[in-house]
Amino acid sequence: MSTVNFKGNPVKLKGNSVEVGADAPKVNLKAKDLSVIEIGAAGKTQIILSVPSLDTPVCATEAREFNKKVASYNGAEVIVVSMDLPFAMGRFCSTEGIENLSVASDFVAKEFGEKYGVLINEGALEGLLARAVFVIKEGKVAYKELVNEITEMPDIVKLDAFFGGSSCCGGCGCH
Repeated sequence: MSTVNFKGNPVKLKGNSVEVGADAPKVNLKAKDLSVIEIGAAGKTQIILSVPSLDTPVCATEAREFNKKVASYNGAEVIVVSMDLPFAMGRFCSTEGIENLSVASDFVAKEFGEKYGVLINEGALEGLLARAVFVIKEGKVAYKELVNEITEMPDIVKLDAFFGGSSCCGGCGCH
């Protein structure tokens, strides 16, 4: 069981922590229009952004930033996953002009949170998802960042480097 921090206080996570190189657990989530979004399928590259709620300032900023950057990720499908209801996600995307990425809700069975080990198991945010980034390539976990402090953004520079982005120095051998 992993632990992250919320405003400096440790909180335990529930579920199985997935590691780089492992098979990506397949889960079905609800899109903003109530259709199904499949996570972990072979045959594509997905960037999964796990966030507590799009109704928080940090999560909203993260979604807006990644919405701008989608094209730089070589055709990867970017999906923001939270426990928000699909209707609220749709309203957020409409209000914020989010058009380049998908949003998916884990509210039905909390299956994503448990299978990826990011379901917050205690404290004020119990039942929500911890902040994390997963890259799934061909059904395998290729990249993972579990953000230590839930109120902070993930390391976008590191993710950009993984994809060979402009922030990569080219000499680190990171990809």
